[in-house]
Amino acid sequence: MSSLTHPTIKDGWFAEISDTMWPGQAMSIKVKEVLHVEQSKYQDVLVFKSETYGNVLVLDGCIQVTERDEFAYQEMIAHLALNSHPNPKKALVIGGGDGGVLREILKHESIEEAWLCDIDETVIKVSKKYLPEMSKSYEDPRVKVHIGDGFKFLAEYKNQFDVIITDSSDPEGPAEVLFQKPYFTLLKNALTEKGVITTQAENIYLHMDIISQLKKDCNEIFPVAEYAYTMIPTYPSGSIGFMVCSKDANAEVSKPIRFDWTDDFVRKNLKYYNAKIHEASFVLPTFADEILNKKSA
Repeated sequence: MSSLTHPTIKDGWFAEISDTMWPGQAMSIKVKEVLHVEQSKYQDVLVFKSETYGNVLVLDGCIQVTERDEFAYQEMIAHLALNSHPNPKKALVIGGGDGGVLREILKHESIEEAWLCDIDETVIKVSKKYLPEMSKSYEDPRVKVHIGDGFKFLAEYKNQFDVIITDSSDPEGPAEVLFQKPYFTLLKNALTEKGVITTQAENIYLHMDIISQLKKDCNEIFPVAEYAYTMIPTYPSGSIGFMVCSKDANAEVSKPIRFDWTDDFVRKNLKYYNAKIHEASFVLPTFADEILNKKSA
């Protein structure tokens, strides 16, 4: 049994607490064994084996993925974009060092290159050891990895990628810039003519002010910008959203334009995403729809 300890774990329970991002509430998971504790150059890295959610990756005290429910996030953030592009050949993930988004990108036969840019090599190293079902994506010959700053990487690539997926943490500390207008301008410039992006876009119950500003900024940069969401129990309040934007003014990202997977393929390779879920994820509760999709008179 491991003798490792971590300040977020007390009496056998991990607790995710943030007074700024989700004040007044917390998420707790029972811990079976602490597997890894490390302070990387950029963040605090924790991996533990839980009683009911498998292995859990935590960065700076916030749950990034659990083996039990990660698919609900990885599949949606990837396929909402990829199935909104007519023929994606070159895709990029900013962040996502656990390899989960890469895994989903590689399910598309049209993909010739799948790039990943993550600033923290430690996340990749730890994921390869403790999250094998996600990190197995690194073994695919189509994958190219760049360790470094996403901002600098994007600035060097103009009109290069058909799809760019930003798998970021919450807008605190270094990740804050990934929710601001200059970053989305860089994304647009790095896309090909009909390029599509998705980016992690927070929770409608907790972060409506952030989401509302994000959608406003994206609408000023992209001709098409829509908010969708997925259900996932171990993220704050049980859901997380995505901004899905297209460089093509005629794009309709709320409908999958190239869903050619057979029912058999879907059953074998997908646990959450399907064509109906793609469309349904853009249908918002009334309170959120009033704020995010209200039409000016």
